[in-house]
Amino acid sequence: MDVQGRKVLVLGGYGLVGMAVCRELLERRPRELQIHSLRRDEAEAAVAELAAESPGAVLSVAEGNIFDLHPEATGGLDPQVLHRVRRRSQIAPLDDPQIGSFLLYRLLLETRPDIVVDCVNTATGIAYRNVFQAAETLTREMEAGAPSRESVDAVLEALYVPRLIRHVQVMYRGLEEAGTRVYVKIGTTGTGGMGLNIPYTHSEERPSRQLMSKSALAGAHSMLLFLLGRTPGGPQVKEIKPAAAIGWKRIAYGPLKRPNLERVTADPRPVPERFSSFDPTAARLLDEPYENVFIDTGENGQFALEEFATVTSEEQMEFVTPEEIARYAVLELEGRSTGYDIIGALDGAALGPTYRAGVMRHHALARMSELEERHGVHSVAFEMLGPPRVSKLLFEAHLLRQALGTLKAVADTGAEEIRDRLDRLVREHPREASDVISVGLPVLLDSGELIRGRRVLVPGDADDVAVTPEALESWAADGWVDLRLSNCERWRQRCRRIRDDYEAIPAGESSSRFVRDRRFWADGASLQPGKVVGWILSVEEGGTRLKR
Repeated sequence: MDVQGRKVLVLGGYGLVGMAVCRELLERRPRELQIHSLRRDEAEAAVAELAAESPGAVLSVAEGNIFDLHPEATGGLDPQVLHRVRRRSQIAPLDDPQIGSFLLYRLLLETRPDIVVDCVNTATGIAYRNVFQAAETLTREMEAGAPSRESVDAVLEALYVPRLIRHVQVMYRGLEEAGTRVYVKIGTTGTGGMGLNIPYTHSEERPSRQLMSKSALAGAHSMLLFLLGRTPGGPQVKEIKPAAAIGWKRIAYGPLKRPNLERVTADPRPVPERFSSFDPTAARLLDEPYENVFIDTGENGQFALEEFATVTSEEQMEFVTPEEIARYAVLELEGRSTGYDIIGALDGAALGPTYRAGVMRHHALARMSELEERHGVHSVAFEMLGPPRVSKLLFEAHLLRQALGTLKAVADTGAEEIRDRLDRLVREHPREASDVISVGLPVLLDSGELIRGRRVLVPGDADDVAVTPEALESWAADGWVDLRLSNCERWRQRCRRIRDDYEAIPAGESSSRFVRDRRFWADGASLQPGKVVGWILSVEEGGTRLKR
């Protein structure tokens, strides 16, 4: 996509890479560049710096924690209530009212950017909650027979995967509804490109489990972005994943910002019999800041000269500059191949459908059909595909096949006649209904009667729930075989559309252009539930595969 004349949102725009990305984008004259940061003063500082370098550029700010709820959704809540609300927001099913409470979703819908460049270190933001330490504490308490609420809370708070999934869910919905066309992520390997033998772990373990969590989340995030890039209607997705240390922002002499770094002096003393990690009597605190020469690497902190020399030395992390990352990111969003897009690499390396599998599919279906005929059964659904709606559709199509025979017959028959034939079928041939209810799907008749098994899949875990008209419609849509008049009309219209589509193909057309032609539907042959439901999922419900 051409950046000129477009609105661009840079998440984490105040950071080291974020500022480099902003400068690279400004060279291409976007209509507006919106710079987001965790705190408003950071975003405003970035705007001030960039405005001085690019007079006339339209710059705006945004702020807030993109992993959190919007302040309007949490304002005035008691701290304990707020804690529960936040935790629940990460693990509860995501419905339409709930998604509007997330800051990221609101930000995307309010700004409606054409392009989003995400420079936030997502893996670090999510994975640096030490679930191992929290789990060890809870385990000890459980073994002692008295687990505390605080320890349970700590484990729940540290769960990584639910937070990552929720973040990607909110991002996907926000990008889709905002109409964003390109999303570029600046990712991470978690180890600066080094392997499991990385010597920089801040832990007694090598490598530390916490560092491996960061890498695991970074990989999981890339896989979810890979899926986002294969979603019809979604944005183009790119990810640049630097595999080296990133530097630098500035070199200076001054006070260090690192916590717990203080200037002290002490005299030699004998080694004590007992030792504590913190002993305020062991040294004298000097009334001066800890100052020295440092190189500022942005989010990764301030390094001493020799620390930087070590970490960037040959065969260690080495390093890459933020300007290089920014250039590759912007080239990718413009559609130019740099060879550094992880999503493109996954696309190229992922093993997709094959010719041999297509040939073997034909043999598998033929063999299963032979066995169906030999044993006098119909192999329709065992509730393996999930959600139950897929099995519901397959069984409904199967019953239509049993009652009317062909797709064309369904299309040409009135809804009342379809309903009556289906009703007679399940009453006069109990085995047909038995196959349905045995896998947990009730059969709902137009008379208001219900045929069901001992357990049902929808609604799940219901116990004495009121059967309201709204609930009934929801259950029928999600996992009940619905033989009521309204659904019979829906199936009739469905079959008419399929018939009209293939009949619109010129009779002499025999090229490779069309897949679902007369021959595909075997015009006049028995209705095939798998084909019809595949069409429903792909065409009617938009669940098609984007890449093959």
